Amino acid sequence: VALQVEGLSAMGDRGTLAVQGLSLTVRRGEILGIAGVSGNGQRELVEAIVGQRPRVAGTVRVIGQPYAGRRAENRVLGLRALPEEPLRNASVGDLSVAHNMALRDFDEAPMRRLVLPGLGWLSFAEWRGRAREWIDAYGIKTRGENAPIASLSGGNVQRAVLARELAGTIRVLIAANPVFGLDFAAVAEIHERLVQARNRGAAVLLVSADLDEIFALADRILVVSDGRVVHETTAAAADVAVIGRHMASHA
Repeated sequence: VALQVEGLSAMGDRGTLAVQGLSLTVRRGEILGIAGVSGNGQRELVEAIVGQRPRVAGTVRVIGQPYAGRRAENRVLGLRALPEEPLRNASVGDLSVAHNMALRDFDEAPMRRLVLPGLGWLSFAEWRGRAREWIDAYGIKTRGENAPIASLSGGNVQRAVLARELAGTIRVLIAANPVFGLDFAAVAEIHERLVQARNRGAAVLLVSADLDEIFALADRILVVSDGRVVHETTAAAADVAVIGRHMASHA
């Protein structure tokens, strides 16, 4: 088990519980799909796991270690995330594309040059050079790596953040509606990148309002309704009608 969530509860923006005692596990080399009608606690679940929303109760463990969403924990445990609304939740709009792509590792070599222990400087040339490579690799439409990321379209912000999050060693990857607003070619490419991460041994938690996306990618499926898990199945045994009834709370 790479990601373990036990009894997680979190408040929604309206002051009521949006996630209610929810538990799940994701194993290495597995994509777990979270299906459900939008507004049933999926966004709050992701934000509570990654540390963007306070937890009322419950625990989150990554590779067996307690996880509170701190940057140092991300570095050691290898958790990456693409939350919904990446311009609001995963980037700084006024900073450049290159700066945003460096947010995860700006203080590590080669993004930072050390002269002596504790003494060095940030290597902006490295930031810009890598950003240009990722812009080409992900087909990001931008005026250049120095353009503010807020000047990009929503889909291109999503590509830029995904490029950052899929770099390096990943043990747990959390993706919430990762292809929303993207064209067909970009959808196919990003889906392939998620599958590749799974095949390299990452545990992937895929939260999507698109049931077709869940069926195409997931090895196992949970249905969430009113902030609770109401149904679980393997992808091989999944029944669209049964899942639909649970999503509509008619089961």
